[in-house]
Amino acid sequence: MFLMSSRYEPCGLNQIYSLKYGTVPIVRATGGLDDSIEPWNPATEKGTGFKFTAYSGATLLGSIQEALQAFKDKAGWKKLMINGMSEDFSWTASAKEYARLYERLAG
Repeated sequence: MFLMSSRYEPCGLNQIYSLKYGTVPIVRATGGLDDSIEPWNPATEKGTGFKFTAYSGATLLGSIQEALQAFKDKAGWKKLMINGMSEDFSWTASAKEYARLYERLAG
């Protein structure tokens, strides 16, 4: 697990590096951290990590406990890791998104 409890984060690459290598991030939902991490939902097996919003020790601890609980389900944890490793934050993916946006606006 990778813990990044930033008060503010304009972009953030460390959580992206973590995803790439299968390290599940626990982040405060701010800036790029909020944009790049999807909350884990064990029922749907969707998501890439864990997020908390309030800048407090209690909410941080709650997210850590949620992650530790998820870790007990080895199959679910493996799926969570694979979800993160499957994310594509490359410039190629970004360029395709921009092209789709421009085509939609032009059309």
